[in-house]
Amino acid sequence: MFQLVLLSNQQHIDVAHLSLSAELMGLPKDIPISVQQTCLMGGKQTGSRLITLTVGDSVVRVVPTRGMAVLDVVRKDSNGKGVRFGWDSPVKEVVHPSFIHQEASGGIGWLDGFNEMIVRCGYQWAGHPGQDGDEFLTLHGRIQNTPADEVILDVEQEPPYRVTLRGRVDEKRFKFTNFELQTALSLTPDEPYLIIEDTLTNKGSYPREYQAIYHNNFAQPILEKGAQLHVPVAELSPFNDYAAGGLSDWNHMPAPTKDFDERVFNIRPLSDENGFSHALLHNANASCGIEVSYQTDTLPVLTIWKNTDTEEQGYVVGIEPGTSFAYNRSYQRDLGLVPTIDAGESKHFVVRFGLLTDADQVADSKAGIDKLQNTQAAKVLSTPVVRLD
Repeated sequence: MFQLVLLSNQQHIDVAHLSLSAELMGLPKDIPISVQQTCLMGGKQTGSRLITLTVGDSVVRVVPTRGMAVLDVVRKDSNGKGVRFGWDSPVKEVVHPSFIHQEASGGIGWLDGFNEMIVRCGYQWAGHPGQDGDEFLTLHGRIQNTPADEVILDVEQEPPYRVTLRGRVDEKRFKFTNFELQTALSLTPDEPYLIIEDTLTNKGSYPREYQAIYHNNFAQPILEKGAQLHVPVAELSPFNDYAAGGLSDWNHMPAPTKDFDERVFNIRPLSDENGFSHALLHNANASCGIEVSYQTDTLPVLTIWKNTDTEEQGYVVGIEPGTSFAYNRSYQRDLGLVPTIDAGESKHFVVRFGLLTDADQVADSKAGIDKLQNTQAAKVLSTPVVRLD
């Protein structure tokens, strides 16, 4: 195993700029693996780190400065053309957390840095801003704007040559929270899968509530007029009255549409025999797509964020497995969606991304979801499960 510590406060290590070839990592030189790290400069991204993993046909960009987020992934198809998994936010910089003021504009300052493909929301809370008892909660929690420590690269030197990037992100507040998140992102040269495995541990002495939403975001070339979303649904409901107006075509995607704003849908999904559920978004001719698979014992619900506004506003669809829907925490206890983590306990979250670049892969994914849906009819609620004030 080749291992390199990229960042460690405890070991006094900080590798700001780095470029490693397969040979430098002890691999055969024809193995298509390389690693780069860059310290960004200019504007609000000054001080942000960007790690680029090239593994086989996939290029993954990770931002350890922003909670180990994944900025985007590009994977080559059979013709050598790159298919990008991610989106184009109006936010173009990889914004350093020091420039984010989450309390701004009524608690939505989090949006000032929002542009990644994989965004973690949590873990003390997630969801919309607002009051929960005596506490004001900002949008989607703090973890995304917390830099990682103990960032470590592991590369297997024998087949399948798995590359794993790990990091630790702490969420701590005196008298309130003592959470430690251990993250791991892995992939191999020969498989079209990116796997996220996170372990949240309560290092404190008392049980605490927690929430997690994996806010995964996708746009062109997968999202376009005629693109479709496939999800095995046990129960589907609109987030609010505006979303209720779009229930009839909730999983069909329009072209960029001025004044569309956003429509959000809540799903309690069906799970397969391995305890996973799956969601597939594919383009209009089903030649490429993204499959989001997630372990439902710790991520029991799914939020679909249909933000098919104009390209300038951010044309994007979110596929978001979580412990909770996107309501403020105060609304979700009655839904049984604000879990508790005991003192010393750990919770494990697994999300796998299928980077599908040909029609056969898309068809296989859809067939699996259809088979799962055929085991149970979907229950569709015409009104929201939460009545917002």
